[in-house]
Amino acid sequence: MISKRPRVGRLALSILLALIVGTISLWSAPGVAEVLKVDSALPAYKTASGVSGNLSSIGSDTMNNLMTLWGEQFGKFYPNVKLQIEGKGSSTAPPALISGTAQLGPMSRPMKGTEVDAFEKKFGYKPTGLRSSVDALAVFVNKDNPIQCLTMEQVDAIFSKSRRHGYKEDITTWGQVGLKGDWANRPISLFGRNSASGTYGFFKEHALKNGDYKNEVKEQPGSASVVQGLTVDRYAIGYSGIGYATAGVRAVPIAEKSGMPCTEATAENAYAGTYPLSRFLYVYINKAPGKAMDPLMREFVKFMFTSQGQEVVIKDGYFPVPNSIAKEELSKLL
Repeated sequence: MISKRPRVGRLALSILLALIVGTISLWSAPGVAEVLKVDSALPAYKTASGVSGNLSSIGSDTMNNLMTLWGEQFGKFYPNVKLQIEGKGSSTAPPALISGTAQLGPMSRPMKGTEVDAFEKKFGYKPTGLRSSVDALAVFVNKDNPIQCLTMEQVDAIFSKSRRHGYKEDITTWGQVGLKGDWANRPISLFGRNSASGTYGFFKEHALKNGDYKNEVKEQPGSASVVQGLTVDRYAIGYSGIGYATAGVRAVPIAEKSGMPCTEATAENAYAGTYPLSRFLYVYINKAPGKAMDPLMREFVKFMFTSQGQEVVIKDGYFPVPNSIAKEELSKLL
C-alpha cells in the first residue's frame, strides 16, 4: 500500500480526510500554541498473554527518542520485555533487518528501491513499512534570529551549491534574505546531518531537489547535535525533525515558492500538506506473508497504533496518525 517514494500530497490526502471528519482534535487561537490530541477512535491497548523476550530497534536518529518512549510505555504492560535501541541513521535500518540484528527498523524516509530489493533478495518478499507518525521537518535558526520566512528556493540556495530550485544567487549572508543592521553582513553558519541519516536524504530530495550540499555544511551525527549547534551559534541555520525543537531554537515558516504564503511547522499544516517539508515517520518490520507474527513483535506494533502509543508521539513533539491510517497499517500484520 506504500509506494516506494510517497510524496507530500499523499500524506495530505491520507490525513486531510481525517481532519475533515473530525477524528483528530486540533485547536488553536491567536497567540496560543496548538493543542493536539489523539484520535478518539483509537483503541486503548489491552495486554495479551505469551508476550516476553527482547526486541532490537536499529535505525533513525530522528525517531530515537520516540522508540525509547514507546519502549518505556510498552514495558509498563510487560515489565520483563526489553527493547534495545540504536539510532545512528535511517540507512542503518535495512541492513539490520536483513541480517536479523534488529526486528524494528525506524526510518524518517521511505526505503529506497535498492534497499527494498536487497531485502527481497534475502527473504523473497518485501519489507513491511508502517506509517507510525507525522513530522514537519523544520528549518531551525537560533531563537534570537528575526527571520520571518524563507522560500524553498532560498532554503536551497542557502544549503546547496547546485541551486536546482532556480534561485538567482548563492546565499551566504543573512542580509541576502532581508535581515538588516548587525545581521546583514553576518555569514550564515550551516548545520546538517550526515549521509547515514534519513533526514539528510529527505531534505536533499525535497529541499535541494537532489542537488549537492555545500561543503560548508557541518554534518552532525544526530538531530540533537544540530539543535545544540544552532543554540550556541547565533548566526546558524540547520534542519531536523520538529520533535527536537528546544527553547534555544525557532522553526522558520516556509513558503513553497516566492509569492506564496509562509506556513509554520505545525500539525495542522503538516496534515494539510501546506507545510512543504511534511513527512511520515516509518517503522519497518520483517513480516512474512501468510505467517503469524511473533507475539512480542505483534503486540509492540499494535501498541504503537493505540491511544497510548499515539499519545507518546505527541509527548515526543511529533504528530499522531488518525485511526483510519492506524487501521490501514495494522491490516498489514494479517
